[in-house]
Amino acid sequence: MALVKPFKGLRPPKDLVTKVASRPYDVLNSQEAFNEALGNEMSLYHIIKPEIDFDPIADEHDAKVYAKAVENFNMFQQKGWLVQDAKENYYIYAQTMNGRTQYGIVVAANVDDYMNGVIKKHELTRKDKEEDRMKHVRINNANLEPVFFAFPDNAGLQEIIDETIKKEPEYDYVAEDGFGHHFWVIDDEATIARITELFAGIPYLYIADGHHRTAAAALVGHEKALANPHHTGKEEYNFFLAVCFPESHLKIIDYNRVVKDLNGMTDDEFLAKLADNFDVECKGEEIYHPSALHNFSLYLGGKWYSLTAKAGTYNDSDPIGVLDVTISSDLILRDLLGITDLRTDKRIDFVGGIRGLGELKRRVDSGEMKMALALYAVSMKQLIDIADSGNIMPPKTTWFEPKLRSGIVVHKLD
Repeated sequence: MALVKPFKGLRPPKDLVTKVASRPYDVLNSQEAFNEALGNEMSLYHIIKPEIDFDPIADEHDAKVYAKAVENFNMFQQKGWLVQDAKENYYIYAQTMNGRTQYGIVVAANVDDYMNGVIKKHELTRKDKEEDRMKHVRINNANLEPVFFAFPDNAGLQEIIDETIKKEPEYDYVAEDGFGHHFWVIDDEATIARITELFAGIPYLYIADGHHRTAAAALVGHEKALANPHHTGKEEYNFFLAVCFPESHLKIIDYNRVVKDLNGMTDDEFLAKLADNFDVECKGEEIYHPSALHNFSLYLGGKWYSLTAKAGTYNDSDPIGVLDVTISSDLILRDLLGITDLRTDKRIDFVGGIRGLGELKRRVDSGEMKMALALYAVSMKQLIDIADSGNIMPPKTTWFEPKLRSGIVVHKLD
């Protein structure tokens, strides 16, 4: 069962939140972070991407860059740009995109729950990316960026969300990307106790987004436990920052592929080979979106095609085999194009569905890529089924939007 606790959030004053809060560290490069933070000394990028404070921009893995993060983190607190709440609270963090709002409960999640599998994952992590974030957590002694969890719908927690959002929010603003961010403080002791109790009845939490941040936060907490001869399990380092959303609030966006070449084939040869496993239908020049599970959209030679996997080419009873990312990876990318490692092959790139299928068309029409493949989005049920079965999704399967803003609330490890 899930163990969570309230915590003393470190937060910006209400009038500074739009200056402090930033996009997550991993959705933009150093130059983009520099550009976004230009003229804003309060931007959290100065802590989570401190390489931007060097001229020229430094290697983000340099020891002096990590040290700069600590210097800036301390400065933010000294100047009152981040202020710690006097008592332990829970929080509600809501996001609005395209008229739809999802409401998450901000908690301190338990390190042991991650180590023991109560917090379930559906993706593999890379050790180098884990270690980078672990260094950042260690040196700042804080979780500066939240992780994104899902949990099975719970009537009691939904009732608390519904009652909380009737009140005036602490923060309520629209970011430069058009997404709304709304934040409430839950400081009532009875409600706090009830939230802890209700989470204790939830068997599993699921990592939706932020596998590397989750691993880093949990592993640093585990390190601290091993290093403390007087460890009790109640220390603050036993917990890390998470925003937990009811399953039904979340919608996964498609995650699409663009490929540089056809592995020596002409367009006609490639289409002919596709017909062995797919019903191929030309849709013309108008953008075509996949219409259902096992239907794909191909853009090639200035035209869009519908590809529908034929019966017998997939296994709907297998939580991995049923995924369109598995079908396309095996039958198209591997068997026809010779792309066997999606993580390392330089012939393929990935485009989040938030950019629209027009971005796929643009990259092919520019000559940068030869073809594009759009997939029908994975469902939350598929994600949970895979996590529950102990399986791992193929790379680049899920895209969640909007992303959680960093700096709205921070969790200190002491």
